[in-house]
Amino acid sequence: MLGHTPSRTIWLHPHAPAKPALGTTCNGCGVCCALDPCPAGAMLSRRFRGACTALRWSDKDQCYRCGLLSAPDEVLARWPGPLRRWISRHAARWIASGQGCDADWTPEDPASPPAP
Repeated sequence: MLGHTPSRTIWLHPHAPAKPALGTTCNGCGVCCALDPCPAGAMLSRRFRGACTALRWSDKDQCYRCGLLSAPDEVLARWPGPLRRWISRHAARWIASGQGCDADWTPEDPASPPAP
C-alpha cells in the first residue's frame, strides 16, 4: 500500500524525553537512533535497521546521547588508535550534531490504542 509505513516497536528508557517536532532542537529522545542508525552508526553497528549500538542513555542528563561523542573510547574500542582518534574528531559532523530532529516518525505510547 503506497504511503503506508509499517509499525515498529522500539524500547526506550522510561524517563526519555518526548520526541521533539521535526526540525526542532534535538533533546536526546533516542527515537531516531533506536529505529535505525545514521551512516556512522551503521558502520559501527554493522546494520542498517534496528537500534544503533552507539546509542547510550545518560543518567546524569536523563536523555540519550551518541556514544561516538559521549563515550568514544567505549564505542570505538575495537578500532586502532589512530583511526579511533580520526573517527572521534569527525563524529559530530557525521551524525549532524546540532542540526535538529530529523526523525520523521510519530511514536505512540504503548498504553494508548493505535490511531485508525
